[in-house]
Amino acid sequence: MLQQLEDLHRQCFPHKPWSATEFADLKKSGCDIIASQNGFIVYRVVADEAEIITIGVAPDARRTGIAAAMLAIAESDASKRGATKMFLEVAADNAPARALYKAGGYIEVGTRPKYYDGVDAIMMRKDI
Repeated sequence: MLQQLEDLHRQCFPHKPWSATEFADLKKSGCDIIASQNGFIVYRVVADEAEIITIGVAPDARRTGIAAAMLAIAESDASKRGATKMFLEVAADNAPARALYKAGGYIEVGTRPKYYDGVDAIMMRKDI
């Protein structure tokens, strides 16, 4: 499974792909990973908060509802485990992802200047 995640991440983020080892390390650190053939989400739940680490959908499967479904599954799981809020950070110039999160009920709560190689990160939150 980890090799498939590496391959899928490379498709989604060719400029900075993660290795199977990095996914294994995330799992060891307490992150949860939900994956399908065309998409994945990595998140963690700590006490009453949850954080989306990354989400990706293969380029040829985008705009098909996979990312929204992955978000819904992660939110549901986190809520069942006691989380009341879900947080994430997204690059300010990633308009498709920002639109996805906004449509999913996330609100902007802050900015991390130059967080992504010189691009600001928009911090978002949703009560779940």
